[in-house]
Parts: sequence; structure tokens; C-alpha cells
Amino acid sequence: MSKKLQFRHELKFFINYHQYLILRQRLQSLIDTDQHANESGEYHIRSLYFDDINNSALADKLGGLRERAKYRIRIYNIQDNIIHFEKKIKMDDYIAKIKEPLTRQMYDEIMAGNYEVLNVPDSPLFMELYNQMRHNLLRPKVIVDYVREPYVCHNGNVRITFDKELRTGLHSTDIFDKNLHPIRAIDENFIIFEVKFDEYIPEYIKIALQLDGLNRQSASKYVICRKFLKTNTWEDY
Repeated sequence: MSKKLQFRHELKFFINYHQYLILRQRLQSLIDTDQHANESGEYHIRSLYFDDINNSALADKLGGLRERAKYRIRIYNIQDNIIHFEKKIKMDDYIAKIKEPLTRQMYDEIMAGNYEVLNVPDSPLFMELYNQMRHNLLRPKVIVDYVREPYVCHNGNVRITFDKELRTGLHSTDIFDKNLHPIRAIDENFIIFEVKFDEYIPEYIKIALQLDGLNRQSASKYVICRKFLKTNTWEDY
């Protein structure tokens, strides 16, 4: 990729519902709800994750590789007005994201196996995806579905999210399938709590969150949802 990547810190935690209520109460008096959230302070995310013939994204994550990447198509509130093909790059505790918008027609062509729609020389990401699909058989693997409660703080460009009701689409791969009924992927009492920031977290947010008292986890939603499709013991996480 020719575009210079901007890496951010990413911290992940599993928290229970009681911890969620405490953290949310503290945050609501300190920082703003993301402007894209609805009147309940949430929005719905559904992603279709891709992997190659060797399941490299899954294997790299389970193997603890320092540098790894995942590809996904993401939509919001099960609508097709915003569709992005994304590449998420992970390097230790740092992340970077590259994305390109898709039209619904492009999405339908990709799902039908016509990868020529990604043969766009002006887009490095589309060309990378095109070559991955042609040579490494990059294909749709699993749908990851959840509700996000997001908060933002401009100081330090901090983004804090509570991801709830994590579900998997099992063997389904059409994110617009009206008959799709994802099943719960983790215990209903657990919530994935994420903190992303550029260079620093303001001290008043650190004090409110008390991050040192929480149990950091490698909470990959892709891996959690892929476990329902596993065919080999090495796919355990």
C-alpha cells in the first residue's frame, strides 16, 4: 500500500454487565456520545470477514504474530447506503485501517464471484484485494454481528466503545440476507470494551476508566465467531 499508515493504540477488555454500568456512568459525564449513534446511543455493525485458502488471518492471530491483517466488508444498521471494504492492520498494540467505499452493485458482484469489479488500478486496496482473490483464493468466511455503544473525546482523539450482543452468522455470508438470524457468540453477560487513541489518554479519562484494574484480553471478534465453524483443533483460541 502506497498510502502512509496512521497507527493508533488499541486496548481490549472483556467486562461483565456490572462493570459496564459503572464505566458507562462515569463516561457519560465526561465525554460525548458518537454523533452517528441513535437516540439510544448505539448503532448496529455487521461485518463479513474474508480469509485465504490457508486461513492466514486466523492462523496469524492464533499464532500471536506481531504483524497481521484482516479484510472485511462492513455495513451499519443493516443498510446499504454505506458499505466499506476494509483492511485492518495490527502491529502489537497498534492498529491502522485502510478502507474504500463499495456500491451495492459491487458488493453483489463480489458475492457472485466476479472479482473483476476490484480491478481498479487507481485504488491500491482494491488491487490488493483483487490479487488476493485471484492468487490466494481470498473468500468470505464468517459474518460478525454486534451492537456498539460509542464515545469520543477530541483530546488525544480517544474513542471508547462497548460492543454488545456479539453474534455469528455461522455458515451464512450474505450480510444483507433478510432471513439471517445470527446466534450469540459469547455469554450474554460479557461485553467487549475497547479503547483506541493516538498518543495519549487524558488523565481524567484514565482515572475514570481505571484500566489497570481491568483484565486485558486478545478479544478478536473474527476468531470468536470462526470457532463455530472450526474443523481442526488448531482453530481453538
